[in-house]
Amino acid sequence: MLGRMTAGLLTVALMLCVGAPARAANAPTPTAAERFEKLPPEQKEALRAKLREFKAMSPEDQARVRANLQRWRQLPPEERERLKTNLRDFQKLSPRERQAVREQVRELRGLTPERRAELRQRVRAYLKEHPERREQMLENMRRWRQMSREERQEARERLRERRRNK
Repeated sequence: MLGRMTAGLLTVALMLCVGAPARAANAPTPTAAERFEKLPPEQKEALRAKLREFKAMSPEDQARVRANLQRWRQLPPEERERLKTNLRDFQKLSPRERQAVREQVRELRGLTPERRAELRQRVRAYLKEHPERREQMLENMRRWRQMSREERQEARERLRERRRNK
């Protein structure tokens, strides 16, 4: 729930902060209030609802959202674009696929930083050595996400068994 609220709040902040079209160098940049006034009524109400959600958050969660927004503002434009693309791709997923992604993120967060770094390095090395296998890897990841915990555990055990028999 909190993750969806944070994503929604970041979306609102992005709409207000970076959503304005590019302007001539000498034209004054409209304020957030001026941009808000130009929005259609349904978007205004959606923003008001998000503001109510934000105000209902604990001070700690509000501080976390503000810190995330500050980090966003400091990102290079290429990184922002990459993250926007990832968010659009995530939003295209079915609810089941989104839940699977959230579960994977929780699992990864449970790993030690060293283990996460090791896995990241192994994937990068693999893709560097085998760029043609990227699509197959993505398909395997999609299948993995659709498995239940029990099916994943069985797959892990089969993999371990294959490694022992080599």
